[in-house]
Amino acid sequence: MLRHRVLFPFFVISNGVAFIYGIASGIWWVFITTISLALAVTAWGAFDIRLGYFIATKFRKKNPPKKVVALTFDDGPSLYTSEILHLLALYKAKATFFCIGQQIKQHPDIFKQILNEGHSIGNHTYSHPQRFGFLNAEQIIDDIKKCDAIMAKLVGHTPALFRPPFGVTNPSVAKAVELLNKQVIGWSNRSLDTVIADGEKIYERVKSKVRSGDIILLHDTSQRTVYALSKLMMYLKAEGYACVSVDDLLNLQLYED
Repeated sequence: MLRHRVLFPFFVISNGVAFIYGIASGIWWVFITTISLALAVTAWGAFDIRLGYFIATKFRKKNPPKKVVALTFDDGPSLYTSEILHLLALYKAKATFFCIGQQIKQHPDIFKQILNEGHSIGNHTYSHPQRFGFLNAEQIIDDIKKCDAIMAKLVGHTPALFRPPFGVTNPSVAKAVELLNKQVIGWSNRSLDTVIADGEKIYERVKSKVRSGDIILLHDTSQRTVYALSKLMMYLKAEGYACVSVDDLLNLQLYED
């Protein structure tokens, strides 16, 4: 797993050497190449949460003893969440919902329904800022804590699991997560259900990549996801997969207290 703390000193030294070489020789392609590589790796690490480049991230279960996946839903609760909960109950499946604080305020009864039906929850920030990757650590901490407060008021506990908006990580996110003692949860199977408009294509995309131990990323925010999930649940049942919560899959503590 690529780690920022390991590679950053290497990039500093290699870029420094290449820069000095460029001054001495007048040949700058080495410096341009090394700095381009550093920028490319950093960008890759920021946007691919599976790398754990800035933050240690759980994104799948290696070699589980049985066929199992963890379904996760981001950005709710919404009016579509109840339909998703109905499908999960129909197949006796459990899932994890990474909720936005503002959405919980709008739909507290649906949030309680998630809990009452035995599903797990995680923090997905209070406002899901579009410019999340550009916030400083203090701003990120404030947004996470506001979501924690709303959840704690309704649940009685502070969630330990956190998923950053868009899966973006950087040094500011890493600092916030460390100070708040959150466990970051990524994914190994991304549905792209906020981008793909066709529910059938969403289903086919997830189905084609399913492996035992996967954490599957979905969003409880659209009818197309409800449709895709209805077909996915039939497929998973036929293939003998159990659907469990992330904390069950990875044996994690769900709450901080």
